[in-house]
Amino acid sequence: MTPTYWQQASAELASADPVMADLVARYGDISLVSRGDPFATLARSIIGQQISVKAAEAVWGRFAARAGEVTPARMIELGPQGLSGCGLSQRKIEYLGDLSAHFVSGELCPADWAALDDEALILELTKVRGIGRWTAEMFLIFNLLRPDVFPLDDIGLQRAVFEHYFAGQKRSRKDLADFGERWRPWRSVATWYLWRSLDPLPVEY
Repeated sequence: MTPTYWQQASAELASADPVMADLVARYGDISLVSRGDPFATLARSIIGQQISVKAAEAVWGRFAARAGEVTPARMIELGPQGLSGCGLSQRKIEYLGDLSAHFVSGELCPADWAALDDEALILELTKVRGIGRWTAEMFLIFNLLRPDVFPLDDIGLQRAVFEHYFAGQKRSRKDLADFGERWRPWRSVATWYLWRSLDPLPVEY
């Protein structure tokens, strides 16, 4: 699923910012895409923490094959023993269990999320063990396609901004936050294009 706002956002960013204009011209034939399944997206993000993309894909493949279906109820059914041997650390197995419990209990209810603003939803998601602010922000961008998320702690975003706008010189977190204001209300889109400047192949979560 491609965001309905993508063309408008890209055009507005390009018209206001020469760097964005160049990136939109180079990567305008591709866009942010959502996988659609909230639970599977969050499970994938937990599995991929602190390992390479290639390793994460391999572990995900074994995990999905073991599970058969990646659903909260299935995770509860399998339990920690059922998930061992897939390449998951004990801690990640615990995180997946906590995520599953939050979905099964209704503490995390995707049907309610449309009514929550970004910060309120980030607060809800970070109640789950193993989900920090960065993971929650990636979820808002890649799954929910929220248009104005600006993940200040993302290393790729920092690097791209510093390279394109500050001649490679690092700036403080506050400076980065202030600088990002120019891209409202499309900071997710600006971030996506800045990521493309470092890696032309888009990531999907």
